[in-house]
Amino acid sequence: MISAILFGVFALLLIFNVPIAVSLGIASVVAMLAGDISLSQIPVMAYTATSKFSLLAIPFFVLGGNIMEKAGISEKLIDLAKACVGHTRNGIAVVCVIVACFFAAISGSGPATVAALGSILIPAMMEAGYGIGFATSLMSAAGAIGVIIPPSVTFVVYGCVSGASIGTMFMAGIIPGCMMGAALIICTIVLNRHNTKLKATKKASGKERWETFKDAIWGLLMPVIILGGIYSGVFTPTEAAAVSCVYGLIVGAFVYKKLTWKGLKELIVTSASQTGVVMYVILAATMFAYVITIDNLAITAKDAMMAITGGNVLIFLLICNIILLIAGMVMDAVSALYILIPILWPIANAMGYDIIAFGILMCVNLAIGLVTPPVGVNLFTGCSISKITVKQCMKDILPIILSLLIVLLLVTYVPQISLLLPHLLGH
Repeated sequence: MISAILFGVFALLLIFNVPIAVSLGIASVVAMLAGDISLSQIPVMAYTATSKFSLLAIPFFVLGGNIMEKAGISEKLIDLAKACVGHTRNGIAVVCVIVACFFAAISGSGPATVAALGSILIPAMMEAGYGIGFATSLMSAAGAIGVIIPPSVTFVVYGCVSGASIGTMFMAGIIPGCMMGAALIICTIVLNRHNTKLKATKKASGKERWETFKDAIWGLLMPVIILGGIYSGVFTPTEAAAVSCVYGLIVGAFVYKKLTWKGLKELIVTSASQTGVVMYVILAATMFAYVITIDNLAITAKDAMMAITGGNVLIFLLICNIILLIAGMVMDAVSALYILIPILWPIANAMGYDIIAFGILMCVNLAIGLVTPPVGVNLFTGCSISKITVKQCMKDILPIILSLLIVLLLVTYVPQISLLLPHLLGH
């Protein structure tokens, strides 16, 4: 009964376009009052939900990504990719995907990747002969890789909620993230094989490639330092996030010389605001998950899922993907993880599915949700840059989503893909 009120109020608020985080909080309070659950638990939940040491990685990674964005690293990465593959057919589209993968390893955020790169790459792709709908769709989808290639805020949240090792999650995300990038490149080549308007840039000389590499090396080193430090045991993911901020400050202020005291102040305010939003979402989603737990919905769902699937893990995974894809369409990844992990993970665990592989499965689903209407945050970000509507992108985004769904199926039913690097590195 309490869960019915919880989801009913939540759905009603969403219909009236109330922000998701606010909807989660209000629905939780209403359900607690209806179920005679003391509201005195809310301060306890607020402290418990936000006081985890691992969550300190979120503000540091957010700040580090913002610093490197303002330091001009996006332009350096684009210049390097153009020099290497820009002269080939579909070269600028390949540049878009490659740079998104590299920038994802710096920002750890899908919308941030689209915002940082879209204003440069969307016009560049249009100039090279791609339609505005395709350019916007590809940039939005490439930005989704930001939540899969480490460091990823989504992985941090999954680790905090499920108890999985965040460092191992980072390792497990590398191959699926690269597969998503490869899928986008293949999709681009197939869709534009008859496009006679495509133009390639002038082929760069060896000297020009070397110069662009030297300019971009400081940005390329950031994920190497972060991930290398984590995997070698020099520091934890949270400490790595702090190191990324210090490294970004040094590069931005003394190497690229684009950071000023005034700019740094703005960066800190922006990062604090972004972190505040994430932390509020975590609190509201924790309250929502608490009500679900009190009402024993997770146990009920487990019993029902076992009955429906007959203990068949393949059918369960298919149902999981459908649920997660729908959730990704209507809510942000952090909210979805806090709500669905307590429900879905116990079932997956009972069926013997690996906790790391399940985390990658969930995050890839939610990454696809970033570009799937009606609430595809990346797609809306891309459309705001190119000044078109989501409707104008539909024809172009659908085959791109299909290519990502193929990767999702591979990651889902061949969990060894996600577990390969952790196993090779002894995790």
